[in-house]
Amino acid sequence: MKSLSHSILALALLSLFGILCFIPVQAQTEDPTPPADPVKLIFIHHSVGENWLTDGDGDLGRTLGENNYFVSDTNYGWGPDSIGDATDYYNWYDWFIGPESGRYLDAVYNENGQNSSYSRMLSDPGGENQIIIFKSCFPNSDLGGTPNDLAADGEWYTIGHAKYVYNELLDYFITRPDKLFIAITPPPLLDTSNAENAREFSRWMVEDWLSENNYPLSNVAVWDFHNILTNPDNHHRFQDSDIEYNINHGKGILYYDSDGDEHPNNVGNQKATSEFIPMLNIFYNRWMANAPTSPTQQQDSLTQPEAAEEIPEQEQSPLALADGGIIDDFESGAPAGTHGWESFWDDANPATTLSCGLDSSVSQVGSSSLRIDFHIEPDSWGTCALMYDGAPGFRSTRGLAFDYFAGAAALLFNVDAYAGSPVNRATYHYTIETVPESVDDWVHIELTWDQIVGVDWEENPGSPVDPAEINGFAFGFDTYPDTPNSGTIWIDNIALLGEEGTEVQPQPVADAEPVESNSETQAEPQEPTSTTSNGGRRICPGSMALSVLIVAGVGISFFNKQ
Repeated sequence: MKSLSHSILALALLSLFGILCFIPVQAQTEDPTPPADPVKLIFIHHSVGENWLTDGDGDLGRTLGENNYFVSDTNYGWGPDSIGDATDYYNWYDWFIGPESGRYLDAVYNENGQNSSYSRMLSDPGGENQIIIFKSCFPNSDLGGTPNDLAADGEWYTIGHAKYVYNELLDYFITRPDKLFIAITPPPLLDTSNAENAREFSRWMVEDWLSENNYPLSNVAVWDFHNILTNPDNHHRFQDSDIEYNINHGKGILYYDSDGDEHPNNVGNQKATSEFIPMLNIFYNRWMANAPTSPTQQQDSLTQPEAAEEIPEQEQSPLALADGGIIDDFESGAPAGTHGWESFWDDANPATTLSCGLDSSVSQVGSSSLRIDFHIEPDSWGTCALMYDGAPGFRSTRGLAFDYFAGAAALLFNVDAYAGSPVNRATYHYTIETVPESVDDWVHIELTWDQIVGVDWEENPGSPVDPAEINGFAFGFDTYPDTPNSGTIWIDNIALLGEEGTEVQPQPVADAEPVESNSETQAEPQEPTSTTSNGGRRICPGSMALSVLIVAGVGISFFNKQ
């Protein structure tokens, strides 16, 4: 049996799925104007960055303030575990996705102090840093290998390994569309030994990094600090109403040295400031064109109106579910840390379709449930998925419980769990056939994690899902051989199982009524009031779900979100 694998090569999530509807993220006219209101920004750097920020040297800090950016920065010795000491390219893994990254990023997002000397003209506008700029120092331009090496988790300080690490960072960046991450390429060396490699790596960062990974959001950008310092005629700037990117002059070594010292001099630093600031404004305006209305909302504006109701803080945190509790009762909008339930299906088969959303006419408890209408052709599939921005932390739970109601007996559906990174997601499932009793009444299901196992076409088939790594759930649909699978099911009260005796057991509501005519419902499925649908079959980056290329079994299939 096949069900959706969220090994996402590009969006969705958030939530994060769906292929290449690809509307380019840069379709709008480039806008180099500064933000209208102060925006908080933090710069992660060492000594080259300090000089660049400093008044009278690079003047970057002061000029950022003049452009409405409230600047903070890190330096040597900064942060938990003195993580500020570690800014080589491979250290970014620790900052953004390593086991202690939660502590480090909490400190990054909440830092409001200075660790370099620059003028601050703005008052702190409050809230978290919204723009994160990070840069490695010049030793990171000494990369071995050859210019065209592919990304590989191999020898350190090589082009292949550097590409590999930056690719891994996208697993985190895609979960935070409310932040703008700007990678600054490392400054050049005076040594010519690996100058061509350094130049090519910087070019790859600017031109290929995001496109090779089919990265769909506008919240990641690159600015080529390296190449603008290698020659006066090399540029990465906004010029004559367009972006000029020229790296073809010089030998790829530092032109603006400090009398043999590889720290760029003030002429080079001020050139960098003059070219970077308009590009930063462009990156910011691109991001805001597709970001939440207010970055501090952290994606709330991307959910539907049902999710806009104020929810008590303890209900907003997925971690509150760690000892058993409701994941979604379909009464309170999109669960915290998600964009709600989203529909996907096999676009390669035009007869296959699936839609899912709230149904206020049917519920087991409360006022609504999740309704899924599906028609799945043989050897095809569809899914209704809920993806978290990160792993909520279900380690202390035993499993999953929910109630289902069916339009007919003998319908097939899978309970799917997803784990791993957004670009390399693992799929685990448990298959259910609707029983005759489910046509007349709700059926309660309880599954322990060891029953939800790896799918046959991925690595480690049959292995149980690790609840600590779960970052999404879905109800998936496929078929018996040569037989379509078509109908409607309703889901309610999805909950985690805690210790024995502590699982949530919703009480039936006396006036909860089943659908009056199941056969009519199957013949003409009603259009649900979807929590996520934008009314069309094509998904685009602005909808916060990716179009995904899935390779499963022997073929390539495409799927779209409704």
